[in-house]
Amino acid sequence: MEKKKTEHVTHTFGPVYNKDSEILILGSFPSVKSREGEFYYHHPQNRFWKVLSYLLDVEQPVSIEEKKQLLLKNHIALWDVIESCDICGSSDSSIKNVVPNDIPSLLKQTNIKKIVVNGGKADELYKRYCLKQTEIKAIRLPSTSPANAIWSFERLINEWERIFSD
Repeated sequence: MEKKKTEHVTHTFGPVYNKDSEILILGSFPSVKSREGEFYYHHPQNRFWKVLSYLLDVEQPVSIEEKKQLLLKNHIALWDVIESCDICGSSDSSIKNVVPNDIPSLLKQTNIKKIVVNGGKADELYKRYCLKQTEIKAIRLPSTSPANAIWSFERLINEWERIFSD
């Protein structure tokens, strides 16, 4: 079995937001599938779009444009904590040499009052690299990644409902 090597990777697609965005959802860094597809949560087994669609009571978007429209229509911004890092494949646990995205700059261009992080690694990275600048405590939610199989769809829904409550 060939061992995957660590490589330095830069985020190649920008955040989804507009001036009306009120909620920011942050992941850690795009998976290999997301980097290949050049959009967030592109892995077919990732439950992000399924969870969000269910909570918003809309049909699950398929195209990148439909996904962007779903987010913007519901005042949701989407980005990742990391702009570039050393990573082995899609493994969050392998992430090193982090350069964070400029989250404070995005906040200045929006009405974001709530920040949600998708999983433990995003939470850890946000606290380490962004919290001091943003001064907004993030709500940590369980990862929608297929690697987080211990969380059923129903359990994810129950936790992710917190996005829309105060």
